Amino acid sequence: MQLRIVDAFTDRPFAGNPAGVLLLDAFPDDDRLQSVALEVNHAETAFAHPLPPGGEADWALRWFTPAAEVDMCGHATLATAHVLHTTGAHTGPVRFATRSGVLVATPAEDGSITLDFPTAPLTKVEIPAGLPEALGAEPLACLDTGPQVGDLLVELADEKAVHALRPDHKALAACSSRGVIATARAENPDLGHDFVSRCFFPNIGIDEDPVTGSAHTALAPYWSERLGRTALTGLQASPRGGRVRTEFRGDRTLLSGRAVTVIEGELLV
Repeated sequence: MQLRIVDAFTDRPFAGNPAGVLLLDAFPDDDRLQSVALEVNHAETAFAHPLPPGGEADWALRWFTPAAEVDMCGHATLATAHVLHTTGAHTGPVRFATRSGVLVATPAEDGSITLDFPTAPLTKVEIPAGLPEALGAEPLACLDTGPQVGDLLVELADEKAVHALRPDHKALAACSSRGVIATARAENPDLGHDFVSRCFFPNIGIDEDPVTGSAHTALAPYWSERLGRTALTGLQASPRGGRVRTEFRGDRTLLSGRAVTVIEGELLV
């Protein structure tokens, strides 16, 4: 099996969010997929295989963290689409059959790729006991992001508060089913982003995710309502960092970014 490591939501290597990508003839058993993802040891490893022509999707796609299979992953979908297009395995828009339905990735002439994902349903909830202490900041608002994303979305006072977070990951794991998305309005939109975020997923073995596409299916509707615009740019302020262009379209959200292949190799076992 050919293995590629792709940095997603960035236009340069060693930034954005790295994902493993393997193009297969068919999926092996789940234990095999999980073992490979653990060996790759990135936030997600994507496995894809072509589907027969004439159906509703072109490729089947699954995502695994080192600890578990997940229902949705934006950066590994972007990475997979990038590999398909740069290797010539697929041309034009690609339709992926996934646990979150059919997801479409469309390449643009400038090299970016736009993902069409379901918008996360947002429901305001009470701030869980212990969350401010675990996060290390007092939320202004707390929302549930629905079963596919599975996070709590919390707004903080300002961008500085998001950058300053040093959460207690063990304590944070008790606050939601997957993790916590912390966000705030951009302090200076002239710097090229409208909001900032950081994402912590201790329940699936990821203390902090570098750039999280699925989180932006919740961030896009949240900030579109507050800022009065459907097209926005989010900065995920992790140590590696990355930008995600979003467009809120009701029950669908478009996520756009670039990707760079940094490693190609062969799985020998």
